[in-house]
Amino acid sequence: MAAAPRRFPMRWAWFALLLLGVGVAGATWSWWRIAPPGGTPTQGRARPMAPPVHTAIVETKSFPVVLNGLGTVQATNTVTVRSRVDGQIERVGFEEGQMVSEGQLLVQIDPAPFQAALDQAVGKLGQDQASLINAKQDLQRTSILSKQGNATQQLLDQRTAQVASLTAQVEADQAAIASAKVQLAYTSIKSPLGGRAGFRLVDPGNIVHANDQNGILTITQLQPISVIFTAPEQDLPAIAEALKLAPLQVTAFSSDGHKQLGVGTLKLIDNQVDVASGTIRLKATFDNNDGALWPGLSVSTRLLVKTIKDVVVVPDSAVQRGPVGLFAYVVSADGKAELRDLRVGRIEDGQALVEKGLSAGDRIITSGHYRVQAGGPVEDLAGQDRQAADERRRGKVDAP
Repeated sequence: MAAAPRRFPMRWAWFALLLLGVGVAGATWSWWRIAPPGGTPTQGRARPMAPPVHTAIVETKSFPVVLNGLGTVQATNTVTVRSRVDGQIERVGFEEGQMVSEGQLLVQIDPAPFQAALDQAVGKLGQDQASLINAKQDLQRTSILSKQGNATQQLLDQRTAQVASLTAQVEADQAAIASAKVQLAYTSIKSPLGGRAGFRLVDPGNIVHANDQNGILTITQLQPISVIFTAPEQDLPAIAEALKLAPLQVTAFSSDGHKQLGVGTLKLIDNQVDVASGTIRLKATFDNNDGALWPGLSVSTRLLVKTIKDVVVVPDSAVQRGPVGLFAYVVSADGKAELRDLRVGRIEDGQALVEKGLSAGDRIITSGHYRVQAGGPVEDLAGQDRQAADERRRGKVDAP
């Protein structure tokens, strides 16, 4: 006997009817949501919401053309002080790290041996001068006797040569005295320039020699001071042309660019470009009155090449990149976004120099671009902020 067909359970039928009812209700609710009373869905599509944005007014003002670079502080002059004579150090007249002035006594070497050599040279000069006086008197007497025929020509010639020899000896003695004075002066080692003393490499009682390589100390001149930095080779013509017209301002910052360390003047452009890096070395001088710049310190630099006056300048956040280039959104009088293609010259310090595409007075979007559509409405939050500020000034609402 054939088996009887299985009946579809009643509970599955009720479940299917329930799903059908939910679907119908959802479709009906969606239709009424987008269709106004008495209308049709095609007549009542929801208007897109205006995305909130911040705006700024386009201005014309001066735009500084600045070149950023990296550099190293370099002392204007660095001197390693060495002894020029051999001797024992009697006294050290400076402290490590001290600012010393030009001509200040740094080290005193025992002068006694050199004073003795000077006294000896002075005594030798006196001796030879006495001999010269006696030789001149003999020459004078011999000359008289020779004229009378009582002295030979040979004797006269000998006396003349003796005077010449003693005269030369006196001159040599005078030179020896001058040399001894110089050697004696070398025992007092003085600073050749004003600057900061480094580590002391000798102590009182040490013996120093003229041929010592390490020296006694190093002095670096900090005021003024120099900064060596680089610029791209393609900017060299503009820098050279601007330098002919006026001194160029260079500002030094800490290596992270946050703290200003000093303002100086460009003094030198190197005589060749580094072919390996494609850069040119530049040298700027700073007064460094506050001592913020230190030899060997790494700094970031800003070279002001020129200032362009009366140009269109906008916040760089307003400039957007698209498939065909740069653009910005301009908010029209009716609150809609208009896309403008831009030609931008330079971007410096959060400001963009716009050569084409915007005019003074245009209201541009600076934030909130990701939801903006060309031709669509926008909600200007900056305008609301300005209106609230105006109301607070007029006393309509309490200040927060």
